[in-house]
Amino acid sequence: MASCACPTEHGRTAIDGYDPAARVKALEQVLVEKGYVDRAALDVIVETYAREVGPMNGAKVVARAWIDADFRTRLLEDGTAAAAELGFGGRGGEHLVIVENTPKLHNLIVCTLCSCYPWPLLGLPPVWYKSPPYRSRAVIEPRAVLRDFGVNLPETTAIRVWDSTAETRYLVLPLRPEGSEDLSEDRLASLVTREAMIGTGLALAPAVAAI
Repeated sequence: MASCACPTEHGRTAIDGYDPAARVKALEQVLVEKGYVDRAALDVIVETYAREVGPMNGAKVVARAWIDADFRTRLLEDGTAAAAELGFGGRGGEHLVIVENTPKLHNLIVCTLCSCYPWPLLGLPPVWYKSPPYRSRAVIEPRAVLRDFGVNLPETTAIRVWDSTAETRYLVLPLRPEGSEDLSEDRLASLVTREAMIGTGLALAPAVAAI
């Protein structure tokens, strides 16, 4: 069995001879040297997606769905329109499909062709999401990939893998954690991680998030 180039629960990474960050850096250097791109412009784009457009947007959508049943219904029916209600949309989010986790079903998102990703809600995709090992193993052995991320689901919980494309981007609506019934919407949003919205993680328990 091939090892996965995905972080473990301890934050370490297995490379498997593939270093996408180094490849991107090398490509950027070549393009800058040839005058095709402006490094300053690239820095602005990265900074924008890191600080203004990121997982905090998706977390707000999830938190609203947890407390507002009508919004949750609209979100599952038309993710693009519902996200726009909160001001989120644009490139990479034109056709957004929300898939809901239940006690009997866990959803996992991948892009087997490249790295299609709901940018308006999650920002820049993590390096491991773009790696060939994750893109192949998520489809072939999703339960093993989840274990690599520290998610150990009961055998009775089915796993469904969704393959994002340039036309359709997916986002997971994770299960609301126990003990969060009395939390405010902002506090609920703090429990929602990027991994939980990709499916490689679960929403944080309130006690864990408070640490």
